Amino acid sequence: MQKVRKAVIPVAGFGTRFLPASKATPKEMMPIVDKPIIQYIVEEAVDSGIETIIFVTGRHKRAIEDHFDYAPDLEETLERSGKKELVELIRRISNMAEFIYVRQKEQLGLGHAILTAEHAVGNEPFAVLLGDELIINEKNPGLKQLIDVYYKFGKSVVGTTEVPKEDTSKYGIVDGKLIEDGLRLVNYMVEKPSPEEAPSTSAIIGRYVLTPDIFDALKKTPFGKGGELQLTDALMILREKEVIYSKDIEGIRHDTGNKLGYIKAIVDFALEREDTKEFMKNLILEKAKKLNEK
Repeated sequence: MQKVRKAVIPVAGFGTRFLPASKATPKEMMPIVDKPIIQYIVEEAVDSGIETIIFVTGRHKRAIEDHFDYAPDLEETLERSGKKELVELIRRISNMAEFIYVRQKEQLGLGHAILTAEHAVGNEPFAVLLGDELIINEKNPGLKQLIDVYYKFGKSVVGTTEVPKEDTSKYGIVDGKLIEDGLRLVNYMVEKPSPEEAPSTSAIIGRYVLTPDIFDALKKTPFGKGGELQLTDALMILREKEVIYSKDIEGIRHDTGNKLGYIKAIVDFALEREDTKEFMKNLILEKAKKLNEK
């Protein structure tokens, strides 16, 4: 069985929910305290055994390339200031993996972004991580949980979690046969169904391990909701050829693709860090006291 060595991370979107902040700064580069969102996602991939990161980018995402590149001028300035620990920190970012950048000329959906990366992936299994979902599990990274399922069965795996019935219209929804706790054999998938039409509350959450057969399926997939090439639709075509599994991912999930999720992520991370947790606790207590006084 081939090793899962490569991961595709689509980052070509405009991030319109974060305008005007995202006008010149990619939303993936917005910080959670002092580390950009995209770095957390790359670290999860690397901690899961990924060696090559393939970014599917757009012309306004140069900052992502710069972040994962060497910065000789910055390193020299830090060296002169005696800040060797910071030099090591930023050099480690560039050395985490091999980075490849593929330009998506038109934003035509997640399926199209993955198809754009076909020549960089080649004929081997690969992972997909969405650029705005953080999954925190220090003992067993979210992506690794899916890779472990792939190594067991040799078939595509989608990451899932349970969501409230009223939220099914925000996700791809999976209907499947439960094999063991949290692991299902997929029967059906549908993109963003209404609560009345949703076959379950098992939602796809932006982590996938896919066989290279997905590329042929994508080429056969008609454009779907929103005039986009939907990965969920392609997976249903792939299912006609091979079985697909879904796995509930264990860990703390943050959806930073919307303002409230982004703010919550900052608060949660700040409460966990030694250098910020006391300040954050005191700030929350102070604000809560003022609200109670009103």
